[in-house]
Amino acid sequence: MDNRTSWVDNLRSFITVLVVAHHSSLAYTTFAWFDKTAYIRSTHPVVDAARSRGLDIFEDFNDVFFMSLMFLISGIFVFRSLQHKGVGKFIRDRFYRLFIPFLAGVTVLMLLAYYPAWYIAHGQHNIPAYVVDFFTVEAWPVGPPWFIWVLFVFNVVVAVLFPVMQHRIARWNQWLTGLQQQPVKLVLFWFLYSWVLYVPLVLLTDAGRWTGIGPFDFQVSRVLLYFGYFSLGILIGAGGLARSVFADGSPWVRYWWCWLMAAAGVYAALKGSEAPLTAMMARQKLSILQANLIYRSVWILSCTLSGIAFLTTFKSLMNRTGVGWQSLSANAYGIYLVHYIFVLWSQYLLLDVRLTAWPKFLLTFVVSWLLSWGLTAIVRKNRTIGKYL
Repeated sequence: MDNRTSWVDNLRSFITVLVVAHHSSLAYTTFAWFDKTAYIRSTHPVVDAARSRGLDIFEDFNDVFFMSLMFLISGIFVFRSLQHKGVGKFIRDRFYRLFIPFLAGVTVLMLLAYYPAWYIAHGQHNIPAYVVDFFTVEAWPVGPPWFIWVLFVFNVVVAVLFPVMQHRIARWNQWLTGLQQQPVKLVLFWFLYSWVLYVPLVLLTDAGRWTGIGPFDFQVSRVLLYFGYFSLGILIGAGGLARSVFADGSPWVRYWWCWLMAAAGVYAALKGSEAPLTAMMARQKLSILQANLIYRSVWILSCTLSGIAFLTTFKSLMNRTGVGWQSLSANAYGIYLVHYIFVLWSQYLLLDVRLTAWPKFLLTFVVSWLLSWGLTAIVRKNRTIGKYL
C-alpha cells in the first residue's frame, strides 16, 4: 500500500469501527426511549433498561464530528478519479459502487436488522405483518445506508459540475495548500467555513429533523455541512496528498498534539455550556435564539477541531500499515453495510441479561464488529458481490 495514503485508509477504517461503536451505545444512553406505535420514532430501534451517562458523552462526541469527517475523507480522491476516468465512467462506477449497495442495504439488510424492534413493539412473530409495517407505518427506514445514497448524490453533483469547475478547484487547492505554513490561519478558515455551512441552517430548523421520501432520508440541518466537507476533501486531494496540507513535514500537521488537546478542551466546554445556557434562558438573560447561536457556534468549533485532530494525528502517528489494517480497510465498506443487523440483534438478545450498560455495550460492539468483519471477508470472495464491496 502506498505509504502516502495508508493513514487515510486507516482513518477511514477507524471511523467505520467508530460507527459500529456509536450504534452499539445507543441502546444504553440515558436519553433513550422507545415508541411502540412506530419504532422508527424512537431514539433507537432497541432500548435497554441499563443506562450510562458515560455512554451519553461517547455517543454525543461521535455525533458532533464523525460523519462530517467521513464525507471529507470520501472526497479526497474524487478529483483525481474524475481526471482519470472522465465524468461518464466516474458516475457509472459510483452507481455500481454506491447506489446498488444502497438499494440492497435498505431492502434486504435493513429488513433483517429491524425485526427485533418489531417484535419488541408487537410481541409476536408475524413476518408478513412486519414487512407491511416496515414499508408503511415505519415508512421504509433507511438506517445507516443513508450515508451511501447522500454520498452518491454528492458525487454526481460534483461530477456534473467538474468540466466547468476543474481549473477553479485546482487554483483553490493551491491557495489552501499554501495555508499549511500558517496553521492558525488554516484552522480559522476551516472553522469559519464550517460555521457558515452549519449555524445559519441549524438556527432555521430543528437540529434533529430528518426528511425525505421513503429511504431517501437526510438530516436537514447538516446537509450543507456534509456537502461542504465532501467538497473540502476534494480541494485537499486535488493536487495529490503528497502536495497538500498533509504533505510530509507540513507545519500544520506537526501540531497534531495541539489540535488533539484543543478538540478535547472545546468538547468539554461544549458539554459544560449546556447547564449555564439553560439557566440563563430560564432567567431570561438570553433568548432561545441567542443561546442556540452560542451553543451551535461552540458545537461547530468542536466539529472542526475534532476533525482536524483525527486527520493530523493519523497522518503523524498512523502513516503505516499491516495485515490487520489492510484487512480492515478492504472490508470497511461491507462492515458499514451489514453491522446494523448484528448491533440490533445483539442488543435485543442482551435485553434480559443481568449486566450493566457498559458490559452490554462492549459485548454488542465487539460481537457486531467482528461478525461484520468476518462476514464481509467471506462474501467478498464471491466475484459478483466482491465487485460491489
